[in-house]
Amino acid sequence: MSFLSQIKGAQTLVFGAGVTGKASARFLENYGASVQVIDERSGISGAVPDFSNLSLRDYKFGIVSPGWRLDNPLVASAKANGVNIISEIDLAWRVKQELNPNQIWLGLTGTNGKTTTVQMCEAMLQTSGKKAKACGNVGETAIENVGDLKNEILVLELSSFQLSWSYEAKFEAVALLNIAEDHIDWHGSFLEYAKAKFRIAEMSKILIANLDDETIEIGLKHVNTPIIAYTLKTPSKGQIGLVENLIVDRAFTQDDAEVIFELQDVTPSIPHNVSNAMAAAGLAICAGAKRHDIAAALANFKVDNHRLQQVAETNGIKWVDDSKATNPHAAQAALHSFERCIWIAGGLAKGADMDSLIKNSTARIKSAILIGTDAHLIANAISKFAPSIPITLIEGELKGIALMREVVDKALGIAEPGDVVLLAPACASMDQFRDYADRGECFAASVKGKISGK
Repeated sequence: MSFLSQIKGAQTLVFGAGVTGKASARFLENYGASVQVIDERSGISGAVPDFSNLSLRDYKFGIVSPGWRLDNPLVASAKANGVNIISEIDLAWRVKQELNPNQIWLGLTGTNGKTTTVQMCEAMLQTSGKKAKACGNVGETAIENVGDLKNEILVLELSSFQLSWSYEAKFEAVALLNIAEDHIDWHGSFLEYAKAKFRIAEMSKILIANLDDETIEIGLKHVNTPIIAYTLKTPSKGQIGLVENLIVDRAFTQDDAEVIFELQDVTPSIPHNVSNAMAAAGLAICAGAKRHDIAAALANFKVDNHRLQQVAETNGIKWVDDSKATNPHAAQAALHSFERCIWIAGGLAKGADMDSLIKNSTARIKSAILIGTDAHLIANAISKFAPSIPITLIEGELKGIALMREVVDKALGIAEPGDVVLLAPACASMDQFRDYADRGECFAASVKGKISGK
């Protein structure tokens, strides 16, 4: 019996009432399943917070949203009662096998740069005439896109949470961008987090891997999947790399080397963005994109808001929003994009350590303005490794736009011509803002308001 036939009339649990849970529930209901949504948060419309009134033995399937921990007792209870638990990604894979078997899946993961890279790859494929869609952990979910016959190729952004829950999906090619401390509170240790990221290699025919990342370079020794490495250094045979101002392919070509694109095609042409473009190009080539189309797509590509986005420049001072830098690795990349920064940082650290960030970025930080629940972690690291850097700590109950106005006021009192006022928090935002986008928008609005005198 097909999976879709099994769904019809089946009692099904959906764990989580967020974006993924809602999309899964809609799909299941459209195919005739009887769906009960469970969410641990209160006040979620249509969801129950526990199993107290449920007879678990009546349920056949359970779809778990990626934010739920692997050891969650509610999920464990369902498993113990015979509920078949799968992730939304594996649900989408099962459906894809029936409704759209010729659809190609590409995937990628990493601590930082995932969204930019899947969007680059989508643009490269579309410019090559392919009907490609970026989805997964960005934009729409996988389950919302598998049944659309217009989507010949899905380019899936995958988080460590999604990878931890998924076992069935298979990809034509995947990319591993970088691995640095993040979500340690969820995984329990950096080792477990790295293992979750490397699981993507087991799910694919080819792994496109960043050879410049130390953790990835070490981990590749234990990977059995065929590997194509990319590097910002001169490439060896079988690699993609940088030769002067050219990104050169020595992996997919029968010739000794072919140019894929030039540095000037990438905006901004800073190291981590060029590295992301290499990964996207490798994936796109695996799905049939032409090199000249890859270069054309990059020349027209613009990164999303809140990623090194300059929101203003006045009196020789640049104001830059990189609110998407929600972990130390991303913040370090942002800091290293400029020479002298008034650095705005802080929020929820998610268990990450700030020591390496400060040690590696001391020369780029002129002054630090710190906010949020874990501001003290950053302040302690600065005091320990860079005590000469002045710290301004914003304490109190301010949140949202009121907080950012205070932050911008402080920055205006410090910044001089030639400085960059950089919002790159190294932390999540939910203690003081709705999300990272809200944080960035509050920053931009406050900057523009102060500069215009409003």
